[in-house]
This record gives sequence, C-alpha cells and structure tokens, in this order.
Amino acid sequence: MKSSLFQNIFLRLLILNLMKTIIKFVLNEQEYYGNGLFTILDIVKYFGYNFSLLVIEYNNLICDKRNWKEIFIQNGDRIEIVTIVGGG
Repeated sequence: MKSSLFQNIFLRLLILNLMKTIIKFVLNEQEYYGNGLFTILDIVKYFGYNFSLLVIEYNNLICDKRNWKEIFIQNGDRIEIVTIVGGG
C-alpha cells in the first residue's frame, strides 16, 4: 500500500515538473509546444528556413539577425517568419 502511494505521489510530482518546463508559443499563427531552452535561431534551423531570405517578427518587433541566437523563446511568445521572394 505504501509503495503505490509513493509511486502515485512521485508520478504527480514528475508530471507537475514536466508541465512547468513545457512552453506554448505561436509561430506563423500556429500553436507549438516545446520543452527546454531554445532560441529563435534554433527554430529557424529546425524548420529549415534559408537564413538570408528571412525577416522575423518577435512579439510584434522586428528582430535583428544578430540577436537570433540570444533570444530564448518564452511561454506565450508570438513569432512571425516572413520569407522574401524575388522575381521579375
């Protein structure tokens, strides 16, 4: 009986701890969930965007490319990635 009680408590604490580290952010109007620390640069790499043809809006502000590796995504952030397309 005691062992199942401790297992139940342990599982609840584990779930609560995991829930604290999971963040929700919006990328191009789509909701995403992630855990751990990751940056705007990590998102750009993960989705395979061409670095030279992007403009990123982070929480309603244009984000300088030099800052992509320093801006960590937080719960509730809103990101818009706009690709530049050339043509004639």
